Amino acid sequence: MIQTLVDWFSQVQGWLFQTVVQPVLFTSGLGDIAEEAFEGTEWFLIGVLELALLYMVLRPLEAWIPAKPDLSPSARRIDFLYTCVHRLGIFTLIVFFALTPLFDAITFELRMFGMTPFNLDSVWPGFTDVPLISFLIYLVVLDFFDYWYHRGSHKIGWWWGLHSLHHSQQDMNLWSDNRNHLLDDLGRDVFMAVIALAIGVEPSQYVLLIVASRMQQSLQHANVRIHFGAIGERLLVSPRYHRLHHAIGTEPGASGECNYAVLFPIWDILFGTVCFSDKYVATGVRDQLPQPVGEGRDYGKGFWAQQWLGLKRMAEFARRPPS
Repeated sequence: MIQTLVDWFSQVQGWLFQTVVQPVLFTSGLGDIAEEAFEGTEWFLIGVLELALLYMVLRPLEAWIPAKPDLSPSARRIDFLYTCVHRLGIFTLIVFFALTPLFDAITFELRMFGMTPFNLDSVWPGFTDVPLISFLIYLVVLDFFDYWYHRGSHKIGWWWGLHSLHHSQQDMNLWSDNRNHLLDDLGRDVFMAVIALAIGVEPSQYVLLIVASRMQQSLQHANVRIHFGAIGERLLVSPRYHRLHHAIGTEPGASGECNYAVLFPIWDILFGTVCFSDKYVATGVRDQLPQPVGEGRDYGKGFWAQQWLGLKRMAEFARRPPS
């Protein structure tokens, strides 16, 4: 069954490349990047499959057990656009593969001096080099660094100016994971790619790691009344657990900041940023609420307005801590 799916995927990839991508490349005089474009076609198809799977699984759940019943259709549309830009635009993988030659060159120079670069697979021969074991270890290590990256985006003023766009969604839905400023996305993609390359993640592993991570993050942001129970909530971030992180009043400067973990709550538990609750709270940023509760700050309705206002907030918060 699995082999059949793999064969089908390869056939679709080959057909799409030969009938659409390759003619465009040669017409545009870009035939010298045909190999990279063929790989890009694979990433594009993976993104399409992700979107289809997310919609088929999570959309019915949102209709059946919504955490917030009055979800705005316009909110869903703009977040879907962000998801298409991020997952079909393959930013994450482009950054990884763009940095690979640099790390290969560094590795070569180190070997010239008799130094062996670190590779997590070789830490415990016979154990860490087992594909499933190494995959899980890489996932945990990358998530550890992702926790600190995420926490930093809440602690540094100008950075919060960008990241607050993600938190401004008052109608969280299955597409909200990718509602980010492009600069914020680019910074995270570069950071995670550097970490992955530094610990020896192979390209094929990285694709699977990214897909596994972002599928779970889509579930976290979905408008569903789902939790994993007393034990499960401490093992894997659930929609209820992550919704607390998006709650109004948990932004920087507020007393309720919590739940920065991206996949595994253990980091919040270890570093004192955890909060458990059985409530499905309202989401957003306090300063976007009308006065006198907030400032009535405009975060923008459309894609480009949100990107521009994010840059303005970045410049503003660089001069003062976020409130």
